[in-house]
Amino acid sequence: MHDIKAIRENPAALDAALARRGAAPMSSEILSLDEARRAMILAAETAQAEQNKASKEVGKAKASGDEAEFERLRALVADKKAEVARLNEDAKAKDAELVNLLMTLPNSPADDVPDGADEDDNVEIRRWGTPREFTFAPKEHYDLPAVQDGMDFEVAAKLAGSRFVVLSGAVARVHRALAQFMIDTHVDENGLTEAITPVLVREDMMYGTGQLPKFGEDSYQTKDGWWLIPTAEVTLTNIVNNVMVEEGYLPRRYVAHTQCFRSEAGSAGRDTAGMLRQHQFEKVEMVSITKPDESEAEHARMTRCAEDILERLGLPYRTVALCTGDMGFGARRTHDIEVWLPGQNTYREISSVSTCGDFQARRMNARFKPAEGGKPEFLHTLNGSGLAVGRCLIAVLENGQQEDGSVTLPEVLHARLGGKTRITADGQLA
Repeated sequence: MHDIKAIRENPAALDAALARRGAAPMSSEILSLDEARRAMILAAETAQAEQNKASKEVGKAKASGDEAEFERLRALVADKKAEVARLNEDAKAKDAELVNLLMTLPNSPADDVPDGADEDDNVEIRRWGTPREFTFAPKEHYDLPAVQDGMDFEVAAKLAGSRFVVLSGAVARVHRALAQFMIDTHVDENGLTEAITPVLVREDMMYGTGQLPKFGEDSYQTKDGWWLIPTAEVTLTNIVNNVMVEEGYLPRRYVAHTQCFRSEAGSAGRDTAGMLRQHQFEKVEMVSITKPDESEAEHARMTRCAEDILERLGLPYRTVALCTGDMGFGARRTHDIEVWLPGQNTYREISSVSTCGDFQARRMNARFKPAEGGKPEFLHTLNGSGLAVGRCLIAVLENGQQEDGSVTLPEVLHARLGGKTRITADGQLA
């Protein structure tokens, strides 16, 4: 959320940031609400002072025996009390209106984020690996003979509808091995703390990380009011919701492997074949909570953590800086990592690593006390996929496919598969 004080001091900066995201200027509307709110607060304070003054004079009138003055002052106190209550309610309502408006505004892009309208304007930072040259036409994951019996969309549709899948046998085991490999690498080598968190959260947790109020249609809500998490970013980041931590607590680096749930409300007709875009999927999510002066370096570190997973799996990828028009609502800067999928003959996103600055911390009132004293400051939060497990499975299957229909598996998974090195054309680990 944006700082109202900063908007008062430099409204043009907010409008310029919104313009970079293709949004209309909002500073005038925000400042008008803010002015009305402050006027109501001042009026309430003035009425309260008048009530206090009249209350003191009531006793004097009573003591002097001036019954008429006593009754007048007592009526004045009652009137002022009612006026104060009304003005406070009006100010509270106006404050809620202002906060709700601020909650709908996206984060301001960092100065060096490339300007652009959509993914076509993203800027490539680097590439790793060379896409394999096939002596045959590579298939997409769902057409591979090795996975025909282990990736069932028809049964999933019977159970839950479209955009679900049932994995079984060798495919399910490789999927699980990938998640364990990711978690173990992040914990043992990257210094992240593993967490197991709920997948159902309270509504204010979704507000804290920016999924609400604007993007409620993208997630699922239960009849009891809980929300199914679209990513463990929600639970891991909200660990510090409404918390004041000591500077020595920082940085905190978490990783969690969870089920994730997304309605894909805005993706009708996109990626309907296979398991690239599902309503339910698994992801290994990284979240860092840092001091402001450490968040930029942390963003680079988290990006490398995600890239390293792909390198160990031998999967070619490219890293791109998202432009202002393609960046997520809460992000100040985002690096997308796109893995090579030979079945589609293109790179597809497998991780987004974002730094949010103090945007989420303001929404959830998460601060820290500087070790040397001084005023508490808002924390900085970062999040990134490390990686999307299902998409990683797709990449492993497509890049490892052989002409006979089998799939050769990355060496780093062999130990987690009992020494097995491939999936045969009839779907068995061997």
